[in-house]
Amino acid sequence: MLATAEVAAWPEMGDVFEQAESKPLFWNLPVLACRAVGGDVAVAIPGAAAIACTHISIILVDDMLDEDPRGEYRSIGIGPTANLALAFQAAAFRVVEQAAVSAERRAAIAASLAWMALTTALGQHLDVQNLEGEESYWKVVRAKSTAFYAAPLHVGALLGNASAAVATGLRDFGAWLSEILQIRDDLFDAFQRPANPDWTQGRNSLPILYARTADHPDRARFMDLLPQIDDPQALREAQQILIACGAVSWCAYHQTPSGGPATAGEPPSR
Repeated sequence: MLATAEVAAWPEMGDVFEQAESKPLFWNLPVLACRAVGGDVAVAIPGAAAIACTHISIILVDDMLDEDPRGEYRSIGIGPTANLALAFQAAAFRVVEQAAVSAERRAAIAASLAWMALTTALGQHLDVQNLEGEESYWKVVRAKSTAFYAAPLHVGALLGNASAAVATGLRDFGAWLSEILQIRDDLFDAFQRPANPDWTQGRNSLPILYARTADHPDRARFMDLLPQIDDPQALREAQQILIACGAVSWCAYHQTPSGGPATAGEPPSR
């Protein structure tokens, strides 16, 4: 990716790529998927680079939306950061051109990357509206989160010369995995101290949503505690209610296949 002519002429892109503090697991998923289907892992390197570029573009924008104090925009400004986000998204497709596979497979990979970028953008759009209710929760998760694991596995399988059926199967497994990880994050955030933004900003977190809407004896008390959640004692009591009312069990249920099939939407499945 760094050797691409446009990137080489834009040093800030290289800086942002190199400064990524932690390389998420799913950056390497194309390589792992390629190996799993018996492919040459060297062929999967462009796929991993494309996933990395797509993810960086999303994070650059997400940090601005969340007003994250660690965001790149804090040091270089909103305009330059927006330009970098667009550049990284485009770079993902330039990298795919270097993949040593057939033109048909490169087209399928590009389509999968486009699906990842577009569905994530839809998820961001839905997320900033802070929609309420379980139906809205799953709509946002399946738009914003599932592509992060579904697309990399799909891309890696295609680079490994897997059949369409195998590539689709890995994509769907990635979608289910991403839902598990999203619920895990919701649980982790709900039990942080002091109160995580999931509490203070009224985000549609699955355990908190359950405690707010399910029919259980402590529901009224839980609702009384929400406006006081910055008080450590109120937070501790609310967290205990999450356990007692079944919210944690409900999340655990949704982390199993019986909790409902994950769906990766409708990406191309060539």
